[in-house]
Amino acid sequence: MGKLEEKGGKRSRRKHLQYAILQTVAAVGVLSIGLVAPNVLGALIKLGIIPNKRQKEYISSSASKLTKRGLLSYDGRQYCLTPDGEKILRRWQFADFRLQKPKKWDKKWRVIIFDIPEKKKHIRNQITMFFRQAEFLRLQDSVWIYPYDCEDIVTLLKIDFRIGKYLLYLIVDELENDKHLREDFGLI
Repeated sequence: MGKLEEKGGKRSRRKHLQYAILQTVAAVGVLSIGLVAPNVLGALIKLGIIPNKRQKEYISSSASKLTKRGLLSYDGRQYCLTPDGEKILRRWQFADFRLQKPKKWDKKWRVIIFDIPEKKKHIRNQITMFFRQAEFLRLQDSVWIYPYDCEDIVTLLKIDFRIGKYLLYLIVDELENDKHLREDFGLI
């Protein structure tokens, strides 16, 4: 394995470890390395995220880095999630999010239209990446379509990214020339 690949692997494992730490703190409320870490350690070792040796050192180091970034706070005994940590955790969860597809299509299209200003380009890019990962189809530059209910996740995106006035969610009964869309979504 080359040095570049090795670096990418380490970076990926570090991000997974930090994500697991933030998720644990969010679920439990606080992270006391002595109490919660043994439960987390087993899962992280099995996933290959941290090696079997130096486990506590890896977790402690990652938690300390998260604290320096302002994502966790530490009071000498335990770690707590900060508002910035909650925001980053939600963004990571959006990146891993998969919409549940019902068994039967209700024959309605969900159309999402957004016009996010240039000064919020990074948010626009994140929204676009989310739609791609969630398997929405792009009709035009800022127009996406999906055949199933996704109003809840769109509402969360609006709230989390503070883009409510820039994003519009439509439920459409009929769409002209939608045969290719039905084929692309496997609805025919």
